[in-house]
Amino acid sequence: MARSALTREEVLDAAAALVRRHGPAALTMRGLAAELGTAVTSIYWHVGNRESLLDALVERTVLEMGAIRPSGRTPAERIVSVARLLRRELRERPHLIAMVHERGLTERMFLPAQQALVQEVGAAGLRGARAADAVRAIQFQIVGYLLVERNRERSPAQSPGEGELWGPDAAPGDPALSRALASPPDPERLFLLSVRALTRALLAPDPASRG
Repeated sequence: MARSALTREEVLDAAAALVRRHGPAALTMRGLAAELGTAVTSIYWHVGNRESLLDALVERTVLEMGAIRPSGRTPAERIVSVARLLRRELRERPHLIAMVHERGLTERMFLPAQQALVQEVGAAGLRGARAADAVRAIQFQIVGYLLVERNRERSPAQSPGEGELWGPDAAPGDPALSRALASPPDPERLFLLSVRALTRALLAPDPASRG
């Protein structure tokens, strides 16, 4: 029996879940109706045709990506919090983010995060081109790191792998280094390490402005 009182938000929630799990190609009106236990005509009534549904998913993704709120006591801490949240949100919805990109809305999607970063680099005393460079450097670090991270996750099994390449004799005089490089990397820890180091460097006083 078809369910009653279906809402547009429920349709979008179910569609987004299907896209997250299987990609946009798996999203069909019939499959979505089956997922929701309703008639296909009910899906059309709430969201229109499939293209309208995809447009609505893209628009909602853009809005959701704008809900990033910095946290922390200092500008540097808040910048790192924005970077961490943005990486998490991008990782959680790769198919939806790809749909946003395909529709030419990537810059609009990133604008709220950029605005949050602008506020924090301004609070740290950066202005003009130096502030713009800092915002873009942090954004590029987030996106670039994520691309490398995904590439590593999707790459075929390596032979030999890092554990084999970095044996005890691979770094003479520093066995601890060999052991560390032979161990699997911790992506979250490395991300925070790189963003914090970049943020410290970007917010450091400009030597050219002294004296």
